[in-house]
Amino acid sequence: MSLIANPWHDFTGQFIAGRWCAGSSGKVLDDHNPYDGALLTRISLANQTDLDLAYRSAASAQRDWAALLPADRAAVFLRAVTILDARQGEIIDWLIRESGSTRTKAQIEWGAVRATMLAAASMPARVQGRILPVDIPGKESRVYRKPLGVVGVISPWNWPMHLSNRSIAPALALGNAVVVKPADDTPVTGGLLLGKLYEEAGLPPGVLNVVVGDVADIGDAFTLHPIPKFISFTGSTRVGRHIGGLAMSGPTLKRVGLELGGNAPCVVLDDADLERAVQGATVGRFLHQGQICMSSNRIIVDTSIHDRFVEAFVERARQLKVGDPNDSDTVIGPLINSRQLEGALSRIEAAKQSAAQLVLDGRVDGRLLPPHIFIDVANESPLAQSEHFSPIAPVIRARDEAHALELANATEFGLSSSVFTRDEARGVRFAQQIEAGMTHVNDISVNDDPSNLFGGEKNSGLGRFNSDWIIAELTTDHWVSIQHAPRPYPF
Repeated sequence: MSLIANPWHDFTGQFIAGRWCAGSSGKVLDDHNPYDGALLTRISLANQTDLDLAYRSAASAQRDWAALLPADRAAVFLRAVTILDARQGEIIDWLIRESGSTRTKAQIEWGAVRATMLAAASMPARVQGRILPVDIPGKESRVYRKPLGVVGVISPWNWPMHLSNRSIAPALALGNAVVVKPADDTPVTGGLLLGKLYEEAGLPPGVLNVVVGDVADIGDAFTLHPIPKFISFTGSTRVGRHIGGLAMSGPTLKRVGLELGGNAPCVVLDDADLERAVQGATVGRFLHQGQICMSSNRIIVDTSIHDRFVEAFVERARQLKVGDPNDSDTVIGPLINSRQLEGALSRIEAAKQSAAQLVLDGRVDGRLLPPHIFIDVANESPLAQSEHFSPIAPVIRARDEAHALELANATEFGLSSSVFTRDEARGVRFAQQIEAGMTHVNDISVNDDPSNLFGGEKNSGLGRFNSDWIIAELTTDHWVSIQHAPRPYPF
């Protein structure tokens, strides 16, 4: 039986309490292919009644799920990997159709989901408590680590399946139950497809719930609901600030994991391998049309090699194929929606009126925007300080290494970054001075590995994902002491 028997119309509602059901709002979301506008499916949307049922179902199922043996929870993820392998082609097709992923990017995303599943399979056996010394005769002090309970996940549209599952899989593995609200642009790949996958893998009913609804109906209620103990949000800094405020102001205080905007610098120092730096800047900027929070949003180049870098960078970008994301050789596919395209075109027009020089452009075709490269860009300009989420590349000239570092840090964001140099020790010294959660020496700024931390500084968010860091985020400590012998109290 196919996971997607009819890829155009299979997913039409909600996944709540182990049931596939219609939403109760009376509203319908038409899910379209961003490349050709084809209708993928129509989804009946949820309201607060559905949301409440999803959270209550999660709370009801969570205790039994957490009580399972670690090996039994791990087995679900190992079965999920088997399903991912068997359905690879179908899942990749969904990513291409719904999120506008090129085939290359969709394959990368499928691999990231698989890696996260395998990492999650190890987590049930990695939760550790502690026995601590205490200065009271006859007392034993224990610290138990246990799941939080119910986790709410609000996921984005750019890497929908991976960025949903990056929170879902660890939360489940650690004994939590989950309610996920995927982005309106990617309700299937960001949520419903994962619901189907985990259902087939044998996850008990109610442990994972997928709620697709209008922000006006369930947006704030998703965070304000009293049941979830943790809200994981990936998206813009503006919305993340709002969600963080709701989590602190609602009837129950909640932990938050906020993975927000970025303005990653790709720094090319004077001794960089030029070919390697150009390749890194090209992939780091234009992968998935630049619609990545870690994308190399600013390219900062030492003045001594600036002109040679620009010449090679422009030539390489000019050769990137723009077109149908289903074609294996397409590098630049469509932007996700008309709003993103209009925003990109507005920034391009504004930059043309500035002192920046446009050295590469191309004709817009539907939602296809070819690479645009500007040079002579001032680091304080809107072009350099805006997160583009489109194939626009500002190149900024640095006087020297110290100036390059100053430029790199002159942003409100601090998610990812990269630096290119032939001197490894110099690269590490430079990396340690960048105000960011992640820096990659002689590699692209776009890196996410389930065994290594992911997270940002400044306005790029709060908390850390992956491995031991996400285990700490999605569990809580409980101090339990035992007084074995009578204690001499002071009165």
